[in-house]
Amino acid sequence: MSRQTPTAQRAFRPETMRFLEEIAANNDRTWFQANKHRYEADVLDPALGFIERIGPRLEHISAHFVAIPKRVGGSLMRIYRDTRFSPDKTPYKTNIGIQLRHERGKDIHAPGFYVHIEPSRCFVAAGIWRPESKALAAIRARIVEKPEGWKRASASRRFREHFEFGGQRLSRPPRGFAADTPNIEDIKRKDFIASCAVDDAEVIAEDFAERAAARFEAAQPLMVFLCAALELQF
Repeated sequence: MSRQTPTAQRAFRPETMRFLEEIAANNDRTWFQANKHRYEADVLDPALGFIERIGPRLEHISAHFVAIPKRVGGSLMRIYRDTRFSPDKTPYKTNIGIQLRHERGKDIHAPGFYVHIEPSRCFVAAGIWRPESKALAAIRARIVEKPEGWKRASASRRFREHFEFGGQRLSRPPRGFAADTPNIEDIKRKDFIASCAVDDAEVIAEDFAERAAARFEAAQPLMVFLCAALELQF
């Protein structure tokens, strides 16, 4: 369900893209602190407004995926990078990440819809990224058990008009699966995530929330299949 943030701007703007371009070129704390007012106005507020606006449209697709317009702990991913285990010590992300995940999901490894805003690299996505081993085994097993259902979920004309699968896959069949198992190339996947590129101009359009929701609706069969595999309500 959506939670109201009445002060949020309702749309991204050209200034949003400009801020992201500039933080990519000035990724340090001194620059960020001097420009934090711009982050609040041009990134944070319109991102929360987008989440608020897409909430009712997401409920139309499924009541079990949530849009939470909170500054911390909601659908908007933090701008601060976790640098503890990374050789890259730049402190800030240079994109906006919005995850609209299943109500029973606690992190990015749960099924969800995703919006990525980065100049010239914007996209929306649906599915599950890097599921833990038990969930991955359940998805693979359901592909074997329901091959026609998987074909409808992953290869329908409407889905393919918008989305293509990405992520990593094994070079060989996983343990317990023969090389001639139907749909073996999909069973090799380590990620069941599909994405759709979006132009920057579409992101800053007033109706971007509606357009993103229409893409998510095209991915509904995939999400139904993944939820069934993981025994989650859709």
